[in-house]
Amino acid sequence: NLLRTRVPVSRLPKYAADRNVAFVEIGEPLTFPRPVLADAAPAAPAVSDRRFGSAALHQEGEGVLIGIIDVGGFDFAHPDFLDASGQTRWERIWDQGGNARPAPQLKSPTRQQFAYGAEFHRDHLNAAIKAAPRVGAAATDLEPQSQMEVGSHGTHVASIAAGNRGVCRKAMIAGVLLSLPTGDQDRRVSFYDSTQLADAVDYLVELSKELEVKLGHTVPLSINISLGTNGHAHDGSSPIVRWIDALLTKSGRCVVVAAGNAGQQRAVSRGDVGWVMGRIHTSGQVPASDLDADIEWVVVGNGIRDASENELNLWFSPQDRFAVSVRPPRMDWLEPVEPRGYVENRQLPDGTFVSVYNELYHPANGANCVSIFLSPQFRKDSVVGVRAGTWMVRLHGRHVRDGRYHGWIERDDPQPMGPAGDAPAWAFPSFFSERSFMDNTTASSLACGQYLISVANLDVANNRINVTSSQGPTRDGRCKPDIAAPGTNVVAAKGFAGRDDLWVAMSGTSMASPF
Repeated sequence: NLLRTRVPVSRLPKYAADRNVAFVEIGEPLTFPRPVLADAAPAAPAVSDRRFGSAALHQEGEGVLIGIIDVGGFDFAHPDFLDASGQTRWERIWDQGGNARPAPQLKSPTRQQFAYGAEFHRDHLNAAIKAAPRVGAAATDLEPQSQMEVGSHGTHVASIAAGNRGVCRKAMIAGVLLSLPTGDQDRRVSFYDSTQLADAVDYLVELSKELEVKLGHTVPLSINISLGTNGHAHDGSSPIVRWIDALLTKSGRCVVVAAGNAGQQRAVSRGDVGWVMGRIHTSGQVPASDLDADIEWVVVGNGIRDASENELNLWFSPQDRFAVSVRPPRMDWLEPVEPRGYVENRQLPDGTFVSVYNELYHPANGANCVSIFLSPQFRKDSVVGVRAGTWMVRLHGRHVRDGRYHGWIERDDPQPMGPAGDAPAWAFPSFFSERSFMDNTTASSLACGQYLISVANLDVANNRINVTSSQGPTRDGRCKPDIAAPGTNVVAAKGFAGRDDLWVAMSGTSMASPF
C-alpha cells in the first residue's frame, strides 16, 4: 500500500485531496557513514580472520547474491574481488549518479523506476581488467563510476562481506552506488534520498530474480546497508522502513543495517569530542496536566552562528495534548504553539528562522509529533546562520494521560559553509545538553525495522560493545540492535589506492554490519 513518486510541490494538494490517498510524506534524508580510520596501511588480513563455522553448512556463500548499497565507489578490480582466473566476482554495479553506461535494463514490471544512472555488467568489468595492462590505465578508469574515493567506504564494506578474505568468499556480488548530485544534497531543494535507497533495494531484488532465470536455481539475496536515517519515530513506521520490511515477507531475502555510531555520551579521553555525535536522543515525561518539561538543545556552528538547518522531532502518546514553546539563546520565550497549530518560518530579529509544527495522530503510526526547525538565511554572497547557544524547548501539559515523550535530532556533518561576516560560517551538528540527553534509543531509525537485522559494533579486543555504537531499544520497546559483530579496527580492501596500497582498517557499525 505504498507508492513512491516524484512530483512538483504544486501537485501535492491534488494528491492530498484524493480519497484513495491516506497520506503524503517526504522521503527522509540519509546520513552517509563516517567510520573512524584506525590504520591507513595495515598488514593484509589473515585468510582465517573471517572464516568461521562449518564450511559444509554455509559453503562460504556459494550461490548467494550479496548486495551492497553504499557510497564512495566499488573497486571491482581489487585483488580481494578477483577469482583464480583473474576475473572479477562482481556481477553488476548500478551507479545511480553515473553516465558512463546506459541505465539499468532489468526485465522487470517496475523497470521505469531504474531509468537513471549507469549499470555495469560483469562482462564490462572483466573487459576493463583485461585491457588495463595494455592501455596502461587502471581498470576502474576504463569503466569509471561517479565516485571513486581512495579508501572508499563501499569497497571496504563489500570486502568484509564477500571479499576473498571476507565472510562469503564464493558469493556473487552486486553493488548500488548511492550518488546524489551536489545540488540535490540541499534539503531545501529535494527530499528524496530514501526513495533512491528504495530503488536500490528493489533493483537488487529484481537482479536476484534475473539471475535465478539465468542460472536455473534459487538465488538467495542478502543486502547490506551501512547508511542510516535519524528522522521519524524510531518504531519501524517510516515509509522507507515499511518498504524494506514488506520485501522481507518473502523467504530467501535478508537486509542487514548498521545500527549507527551515535552511542557515545561523554568524552573517554582528553580532547575527545565524539560525544557530540552521540547526544541525539532525549526522553522524559510531562508529569501531569498544567505542568511542563524542559529540553536543552545546544547549537554550536562557529561559536556565533550555525550555517546549517537544525531539526528536532518529538513523539508522544496520542492520548496527550502538549503545547510547545521555544526560547532562543539570550531571548525571551516565543509564544506557545498549541495542538494542531504551527508557526512557519518566523524570522527572529537576528535573521534566524523558526518553524514549529504540533501535529496530532501522525498517519504513519497514530502518535502525536512536534517538529521544530531552526533555519539559516541564505543570501546571495553570505549566510546568516542560526544563533549559537542553548535553545530551550518547553512542553506544556494541556491534557496528560501518559506524558512520556522521545525526541531525536537530525544529524548533519561538520563542514565550512563560506563567509559569514568576519568569521567563516560552519555547519556543525547540534546536540542535547548532558542534562537532557538520554543514552538509549539512539539506533538509526532505519535500523528499527521489524524484519531487518540491525547490527552493533563489537570491540573484540576489549570484549565489549564499542563506546560509539548506537543503542536500543526502539521507541515502541523492541530490542534493537539484534546482534553485535566485529566492527572495531577491521582490516579490509582499500579501494582505488593502487597495487601497493591494498588494505585499510576502519571502525564503526558500518564494518560490523557486513560481517
